[in-house]
Amino acid sequence: MKIMSPISIQKPEFHILLFKGSPINYKATKITSSWNMSIDSKNSSTRNSNSDMKNLKKKDEFSVKLSMTPVRKLDESLSSNGLQFDRLQPSDQELVRENSFEFGQFVAREAMLDEEYWTAAWLRAESHWENRTFERYIDSFKRKFADQEFNAVKRRCKVRNGDTCACIIVVRKEQKNVQRSIIKSVVGTLDLNIRYLLQGETFPGERVKTPFCCSINRTPLSRYGYIANLCVAKSARRQGIASNMMYFAVECAKSNGVSQVYVHVDRNNRPGQLLYQKMGFEMVETANSRLLLEETYLLRLQT
Repeated sequence: MKIMSPISIQKPEFHILLFKGSPINYKATKITSSWNMSIDSKNSSTRNSNSDMKNLKKKDEFSVKLSMTPVRKLDESLSSNGLQFDRLQPSDQELVRENSFEFGQFVAREAMLDEEYWTAAWLRAESHWENRTFERYIDSFKRKFADQEFNAVKRRCKVRNGDTCACIIVVRKEQKNVQRSIIKSVVGTLDLNIRYLLQGETFPGERVKTPFCCSINRTPLSRYGYIANLCVAKSARRQGIASNMMYFAVECAKSNGVSQVYVHVDRNNRPGQLLYQKMGFEMVETANSRLLLEETYLLRLQT
């Protein structure tokens, strides 16, 4: 008779998985599993077996051991960027800022904390994907967009070649006995860029024939302001946030010696066009005749 030796099977261990693309790192449960199996059986076809072998009985043993490590508690205050999203909005006394503009229950000022920059990037992601909520994986797309915009705006806000960029935000006013996190406090954002026209340009982005190594025309008249990425949280719209934020941006541009401010607006964005026109922006006809394929208008405000 042939007797099978005990068999031991060890299953591989399932390690921790890390899911990216979210402000919070989610970790899967760690599971360790093992199966032990031993089989003793007699061969029914065996002939001339000994008497003691005849008394062997079929014996099957099967044991399963499953162990699970406790799930690690998620730290909701940290993201892949190391930001604290449960951080409370600093009080006016804690922030040292040069310029701010108060209106109603809100304050417009330049972003100062990384969490404010990221929240501004998240508002832009929500605005970008606002009309495409039916698409699959929309939340993942927005998180990826926000992370990319956060890194981009941080780079833009570093002074390069005399050009400057400021991320302007609108936050809710500090109220007595009311504490808000930064995420719930920031309700609007835009970028204010101070730049110089290239040699031969009469407006930003003009396609002109320039030498291979064209220079920047660093004269006071060639310096201009450019406003981009204007958006307001859905829950805070129709409270004058966009217009007051634009007013603050224009005043900041004036304080930097800028005599003209530009902005692009989508041809189908009628509310945006009306907002800019009420503030004194006018169409740049020369530029718009060349922007037909880009579906945008270029507007200018003479300060």
